[in-house]
Amino acid sequence: MIGQKGETAGTLQATVTRLEMTHPPSAYPPAPMGEPLAVMRCRSMPLHYYRYLYDRVGRKWHWTGAFHLSDAELEAQLKDEKTDIRVLYLDGAPAGYFEICRLRPEETALVHFGLMEHAIGRGLSRWFLGEAIRAGWETGPQKLSVETCTLDHPAALGLYQKMGFEPVLRREDSVRKLSPADRKNALYR
Repeated sequence: MIGQKGETAGTLQATVTRLEMTHPPSAYPPAPMGEPLAVMRCRSMPLHYYRYLYDRVGRKWHWTGAFHLSDAELEAQLKDEKTDIRVLYLDGAPAGYFEICRLRPEETALVHFGLMEHAIGRGLSRWFLGEAIRAGWETGPQKLSVETCTLDHPAALGLYQKMGFEPVLRREDSVRKLSPADRKNALYR
């Protein structure tokens, strides 16, 4: 198979960067003017809706981890009181989401963050990341962490840094690709 250096038929290689923020920002970006936006916390998300969001936000960036979880594993993750998922709606339709998790009392992680394709390029990323950061600090941790990799949107690392995250670790990792049939099976269980 022809591909990136280190790529095989079933995996993609990526450099993962872990970033941390040790204090909340002094200000958050304002919401873009003229866009009908809402961010809603989802306390009991159905599995099919989570998988839909995960797929629509992460497909282009090779997000596959949640698709390898069984229904029981994913349900336990979503119902865990340490998990907080908030969905962005643009003109009434889903446009992105973020997921935060209290790893320990002193650390909260921004586990997933992203916009759907139709919302990218509309000036929403900085504001929406600000909403995720604000939510991450709500539980009073000592630090907020996030990971991004070279398979994510090319502007992801720079945006995290502009918003106050600082790189603390880099490592090489691989992502197991999904075949179209595996993706379909994961989405329509």
